[in-house]
Amino acid sequence: MQNQTYTQRIKQEAQRLGFSFCGIAKAQFLEAEAPKLEAWLNQHKQGEMHYMENYFDKRLDPTKLVEGSKSVISLLYNYYNPKEVFQKDALKISKYAYGQDYHQVIKDKLKQLLAFIQDEIGEVHGRAFVDSAPVLEKAWAVKSGLGWMGKNTNIINKGSGSFYFLSELIIDLELEYDNPVTNHCGTCTACIDACPTEAIVAPYQVDGSKCISYFTIELKDAIPLEMKGKFENWMFGCDVCQDVCPWNRFAKSHKEPLFEPETALAEMKQQDWKDITEEVFDRLFKKSPVKRTRYNGFKRNIDFLLNT
Repeated sequence: MQNQTYTQRIKQEAQRLGFSFCGIAKAQFLEAEAPKLEAWLNQHKQGEMHYMENYFDKRLDPTKLVEGSKSVISLLYNYYNPKEVFQKDALKISKYAYGQDYHQVIKDKLKQLLAFIQDEIGEVHGRAFVDSAPVLEKAWAVKSGLGWMGKNTNIINKGSGSFYFLSELIIDLELEYDNPVTNHCGTCTACIDACPTEAIVAPYQVDGSKCISYFTIELKDAIPLEMKGKFENWMFGCDVCQDVCPWNRFAKSHKEPLFEPETALAEMKQQDWKDITEEVFDRLFKKSPVKRTRYNGFKRNIDFLLNT
């Protein structure tokens, strides 16, 4: 009964903090994911993302990240923006990068949630994770019943699609656990058919080294010439496989002011992007995830798109 009460309080507080969904799974070794991760790495589908090869054991076992952990609290935070920020045929960036860096925005909320748990329940130890540590976020989201893994490997929620940031609190408190939901991709192959670089190599399998997001964010070297003409004007990230997903017709606009785009972003014309200086880049993307590419990486992406 106590576990049930704690679970309800945590989910209520998560909702108050702005999270759309909160699910909880037992902290244990991810047995089914181990061979899949090993195969993906052995096939070099991580490309130059060598950090994916690190901490193999920790990625699969939350008790190695948080000693004595009992529960993985998974959360979804909406970032969907239905407005057309960029004109048709203009250079564009992924929706998740319109506003301030989600790492910091969501990390702050996770810290508040952990503080709430400690205030309400007592001595509870845990750690917050937002896409920057060896945690298999999608596996935990599935186990927590937040959605199913789509054929594009994004987590899809039946009622509101996939435009969500994933995050976790791993804590040493036993709670009531949720069950996975059923998969509703059916025979649909919209995401596979639409991927400009054929990065979705099979249903539920993405070759990270072929993804536009990989080329425009992760890759530090020159973008391969064979990719010319395949980027559909994406200069940072890519939303194609989400934009075509039928479940995203149910996506609802986010309510986070910090994710609203800078006004100057929509005012940038193609020539402005072409002539962008480091000073303008720093001003436009001061608090944005785009700053991760640094000026030189971002300029490389623009030049790759505009230079014939």
